[in-house]
Amino acid sequence: MSDFIDTKKPFSGLSALLYIDAKLVIPIMIITLIGLVTIFSSSSGDLNLVLKQLTRIMIGIITMILIAQVNPDNLKLFAPILYLFTVFLLALVLLFGVGNTADRWLDLYIIRFQPSELMKILVPLMLATFYADKPLPPKVTYILIAILIVLIPVFMIMRQPDLGTALLIGMSGAIAILLAGMSFRFFLAGVFSAASLIPILWLSMHQYQKQRVLTFFNPESDPMGSGYQLMQSKIALGSGGFFGKGFFNGSQSKLGFVPERSTDFIFTAFGEEFGYLGVIILMSMYLFIALRGLSISIKATDNFGRILTGALSLTIFVYVLVNVGMVIGFLPVVGAPLPFMSYGGTSMVTLFATIGMIMSVKSHQRILRK
Repeated sequence: MSDFIDTKKPFSGLSALLYIDAKLVIPIMIITLIGLVTIFSSSSGDLNLVLKQLTRIMIGIITMILIAQVNPDNLKLFAPILYLFTVFLLALVLLFGVGNTADRWLDLYIIRFQPSELMKILVPLMLATFYADKPLPPKVTYILIAILIVLIPVFMIMRQPDLGTALLIGMSGAIAILLAGMSFRFFLAGVFSAASLIPILWLSMHQYQKQRVLTFFNPESDPMGSGYQLMQSKIALGSGGFFGKGFFNGSQSKLGFVPERSTDFIFTAFGEEFGYLGVIILMSMYLFIALRGLSISIKATDNFGRILTGALSLTIFVYVLVNVGMVIGFLPVVGAPLPFMSYGGTSMVTLFATIGMIMSVKSHQRILRK
């Protein structure tokens, strides 16, 4: 009779003892270090900013290690509770949220965070849990339920309004459903259905969101207004050349010509100082992280582990592509941070939690023994 056994064998070394996958963690730590260096340089040596980011990174690392110890069965057990609780938090944001251009944060006085960032991992986790005991490829009914799981938080986040995060979460959900085995024909039908709703989406968008889309198509139409950020980003990246201007020599970023140079446009600040060569190295590390995650997904022995690790790995890489596409003008500006580099609290901790889940699946793999 077949039975499953845990492959948690005696390990050598601290990383093995803590279920840390060095092939994942090493490039991530290099990227976070690059992020700290870029924040320090683009802020003209603001140590306070660097120390705040370093604190968030340490909290993220602790979160990652703790989640890596959790058995995937427990992740499945708590997924519905966490999902519903975060939906409740999103409802609170709509009622009591704070922010500048959009009410995206919950301010609890001792801590201020974005519940929408949590949905970036909870939507794939919930979908992986939903499909864990379902026959794959899924029936149409199961696909429709999964779409509903994705759309509930997406619409709530759009109401904040935060269209960029809503679209990213929608993409992460679509990736998870595709990995569950949804037919390509059904996927195309969904794409065409979504495309047909674009006019309705346009009418419901705020004026500044519409302006971002119009600026994407013609940034030169308002070079000192809505097109300023994108044009300055292109100038800064182009001025970096092949080898870059060198550390602490990014004039466009340091002199304040590039807004949000420590957050959404940190890639611009990095590219100006380290050039095309630095960008290629950085993107290669992101690609390696995605491929490592997909390798873990392929080797997963159950639907839950395969869907979860595959969706999370691809989602991180999609976030990278969206951010880079945004700052070089291939995509509209949507306010998407660059993973593990951009200055930010909730997003940084969430990303490390994502890696913790991937390592949890890898470290608690089970093999079928005849």
